[in-house]
Amino acid sequence: MLTTDFVTGAPCWLDLGSPNTEGAADFYGGVFGWDHRSGGDEAGGYGFFQKDGKNVAALGPLTEEGATSAWTVYFHTLDADAAAKATEQGGGTVRVAPFDAMEAGRMACLTDPCGAEFAVWQPAAVKGLEKVTDPGSLCWAELHVGDPTAAKAFYRGLFGWRSEDVKVPGMTYTVLSTAAGQDQQRASFGGVVPFREPAEKAHWLPYFEVPDVDQAVARTEGNGGSVLMPAADAPDIGRMAWLTDPYGAAFAVIKSASPPAEPAPSSG
Repeated sequence: MLTTDFVTGAPCWLDLGSPNTEGAADFYGGVFGWDHRSGGDEAGGYGFFQKDGKNVAALGPLTEEGATSAWTVYFHTLDADAAAKATEQGGGTVRVAPFDAMEAGRMACLTDPCGAEFAVWQPAAVKGLEKVTDPGSLCWAELHVGDPTAAKAFYRGLFGWRSEDVKVPGMTYTVLSTAAGQDQQRASFGGVVPFREPAEKAHWLPYFEVPDVDQAVARTEGNGGSVLMPAADAPDIGRMAWLTDPYGAAFAVIKSASPPAEPAPSSG
């Protein structure tokens, strides 16, 4: 399960690049009840989404030329420079070279060989998100790619991720786990999904835990968003839906079938 005990390769931060940060803040406030807090003048428009006073995500204006609105998942690393180099050696690309985000930490923006964009975070003052898994926060990260085998090999080389293939109706779903943690199931944080349509673009899809999926879908549509996949039940997993905000950024919501057990202390 995803926790704030961030180990190498675990999702540790999440931010949204949007062409309309004010509109995005209003949208997600309406869907999840998030509050938006500015990072100050020196942050260049970057700010934080909070739930119960804790950071659950961040929001900033689009800065890369030709970029479209999207959520970016950050993965914990002990060395952002080494991760960027390993990404290139593994067939990926470095979109933004490693740099220091003031005193918060060091980061790099990367793209895997399948075309999915992600980032790495080497913490300093900011370790990562302050709330995960609880309602209104990140609980799962899912990679949608055309070549799951190539994607698994790349991320295994970069982060040491473990994986387990599970047969589900119509496809094979891969559950991803960090290298740290003796119990692989407890160390799981996300999955890999093969494309359903040839025209899809590789991407990471963040899942947010919600108390009521149908209500979240209604709030999404009521605040100008759209439905990519209607709410549906997955046996032993929960009820979920895929959505987009008014500016095209995709995300998912889920009400898990049962609360995950408390994880054992991890090492590494």
